[in-house]
Amino acid sequence: MSLSLQGRQLGCERDGRWLFEGLDIDVNRGDIWHVAGPNGSGKTTLLKVLAGQFNDYCGSLHWQGKPLGQGREHFAANMLYLGHSPGVSAGLTPLENLAWYQALHDECSDEVQREAALATMGLEGFEDVPVGHLSAGQQRRVALARLNLTPRVLWILDEPFTAIDQAGVEALEAQLVAHARAGGAVVMTTHHVLEIDHPLRHVALG
Repeated sequence: MSLSLQGRQLGCERDGRWLFEGLDIDVNRGDIWHVAGPNGSGKTTLLKVLAGQFNDYCGSLHWQGKPLGQGREHFAANMLYLGHSPGVSAGLTPLENLAWYQALHDECSDEVQREAALATMGLEGFEDVPVGHLSAGQQRRVALARLNLTPRVLWILDEPFTAIDQAGVEALEAQLVAHARAGGAVVMTTHHVLEIDHPLRHVALG
């Protein structure tokens, strides 16, 4: 399957101030895009626009050459969005969180696959611990386990390195590169200085 998410003349206004305007972006297979800018510059808003999570914007979005509105179901089946918040339930275990998310999105896997996804993120032995008892970094890893469990060609990630220790940072950097080299694409925000052996494309806001 080819991959192309195209944004043209994207803009978003808030409280009488343009967060960004006139922005063009083409996301294709093998791309890793870094959206940078100071706090309040619209990085999260732009990611939500690209992920189809926020509709109050100017400009146009096309997926596979068609307006996003005409192919939203296909787009959703090929895109994984992880927001700035881990988005996990403190009262559920990591295994239960992954099962709940998959049920919510009509996705299927078994417990062995979910355990493997958590183990890849360094959470072996924590599968049945309530998430509220885990550290902030471990909670972030529970959310990131979806990258291993849910096959999506396009990853849109808001601050994925938040609260992750150095070993986790290196593992996640390698995972991003592997995904791009396998034909996927990544669009992300991060304040972390990326050290990856892969071309990096940039959007600077603010």
